[in-house]
Amino acid sequence: MTRPHWVDLTGPWGFAFDDASVGMSQQWQRREDVFDRTIEVPFPFESSASGIGDTGFHPVVWYRRTATVTARRGRRVLLHFGAVDYRAHVWVNGHAVAYHEGGHTPFTADITSVLEDSSEQVVVVRAEDSPLDLRQPRGKQDWQPESHAIWYDRTSGIWQPVWLEDVPATRIRHLNWTPDVDHRGLDLTVRLRSDHAGRRNLTLRVVLSQAGRLLADDTYAVQATETQRRISIVESDMSIGHSDLLWTPEHPNLIDATVTLLEDGEVIDEVGSYTALRSLTASRDRLLLNGRPYYLRLVLAQNFWPESHLAAPDGEALRREVELVKELGFNGVRLHQKVEDPRFLEWCDRLGLLVWAEMPAAYEFSSQTIDRVTREWMEVLERDASHPCVIAWVPVNESWGVPALERSREQQDFVRAIYHLTKALDPERLVIGNDGWEQPVTDVLTVHDYTSRGEVLRERYGTRAALAETLEHTQPSYRSILLPGYVPQVAPVVISEFGGISLDLDDRDGWRGYGAVRSPEELLRGYEDLVCALLSSPVVTGFCWTQLTDTQQERNGLLTAAREPKAPTEQIRAITTRVSAAVAGDAVSEFAYGDYTPDHPDD
Repeated sequence: MTRPHWVDLTGPWGFAFDDASVGMSQQWQRREDVFDRTIEVPFPFESSASGIGDTGFHPVVWYRRTATVTARRGRRVLLHFGAVDYRAHVWVNGHAVAYHEGGHTPFTADITSVLEDSSEQVVVVRAEDSPLDLRQPRGKQDWQPESHAIWYDRTSGIWQPVWLEDVPATRIRHLNWTPDVDHRGLDLTVRLRSDHAGRRNLTLRVVLSQAGRLLADDTYAVQATETQRRISIVESDMSIGHSDLLWTPEHPNLIDATVTLLEDGEVIDEVGSYTALRSLTASRDRLLLNGRPYYLRLVLAQNFWPESHLAAPDGEALRREVELVKELGFNGVRLHQKVEDPRFLEWCDRLGLLVWAEMPAAYEFSSQTIDRVTREWMEVLERDASHPCVIAWVPVNESWGVPALERSREQQDFVRAIYHLTKALDPERLVIGNDGWEQPVTDVLTVHDYTSRGEVLRERYGTRAALAETLEHTQPSYRSILLPGYVPQVAPVVISEFGGISLDLDDRDGWRGYGAVRSPEELLRGYEDLVCALLSSPVVTGFCWTQLTDTQQERNGLLTAAREPKAPTEQIRAITTRVSAAVAGDAVSEFAYGDYTPDHPDD
């Protein structure tokens, strides 16, 4: 959803703590004198990049800045926020324009009606983020004064970009792309915002192309504010040379799209977009990418930076994170307890990296928790459903937020409900109800197993009989993999957390992971031992290594917090990319996606 006319509002803002929560009653939205500090947006005030670096408990904070903007006749001005953690009130020129609850998802305000005649407009934001509220989806943000165990310093307030956009009154509001690989087509849903109900003769034009080659040029009559259409891309057979169209991590082929809204043949709005042809399905005990067996080689990523916390230092850091994952030989990333900046997902789309997407957890179960998690999760699905890179949704991880899941009917019903809600909203992707253990419903059997020896992994997952014994009787982490009474059909098995080896060179205090080593050579040997144990299993179809980078006191990354490798990158990559027993076709992967073109039709 790109348009040419927008204004970046990141940079210096006025800032104030409101620990006594008096700002609303004193109408700080109409005052300038209370903003006694300057903060660099979009960095959280707890981070050094913000210019403040205060990690104490400050549940209410305020932001203020001026922006030069003038409404053009027949146009609207939108104010966009990528994410504000956790609860946001927004005013423009003293007028309330938006309220949003949910710390990881975007929201937008139409501010046209409150703009002053002067070009200088005042934007004020009040952000409320209670450090002690464990019913609030918070992910790995700590509720203790100092970060402890596997939880980190908080990311409060504005932590993703803020921008203004100049748009037509009648405009394209939302696009959703759903690929259909088998039928060589795309389903497109377009939602419109209209300035009045009486508009007539509206049409939509959709142009798809790839590398300058026209794939489709369709025009549809618009009868309502939502239009759904099937677009056929190629009518001829795709059995030879089809890799030019299909998206994989090895060949991230994207399709460029331009969607134009016309009235009586005149263009009134136009947005740029992109999509891809890609499918990822579970078929019995295998995962199929575009209909062919595929082995997942994921790495768990917190995407936390020392200087900026959950906010990326800049856009280039998001691209570099994707590049680092690929350099280490992984074909995917498990975004752990974080809804990442959509610019990261774009780089995953463009550079070729699968994404296992996860909802940040709350830690107490209640009706309020259900409401908050469900509402925000639906916004996550809406925001990210068109990204080709996203292959799986994880609404709950390790029973966080549902601590009595094994015994509580109510908590089991919640996990089942959010699984089925996710499938209803996005039936094309994998959904894991509760990643790691105590699974009451899932598309993939996922196991978290932090044994420190490869021989134990071979004993547990080396054969079908061993796997059955592990799923039914062995309890890695002292947890049942499946809840009593849940008997799934044959499903793929992914060890979605394992490893966690810490390189301990200086005896610093901190989380030492699931086993410590004293040299890069030992780290490499431990990585090889554990990864190759799973690669040798004919019944495990993927893994996720813990983890990509060190994160504050948690020092079990393959990279340091500064993104420096702890062992030679090429040696890690050589281990990560070894052929798997479960997908033996990896051995001839150079032919796997149409790279081989025979000299003769009979070859």
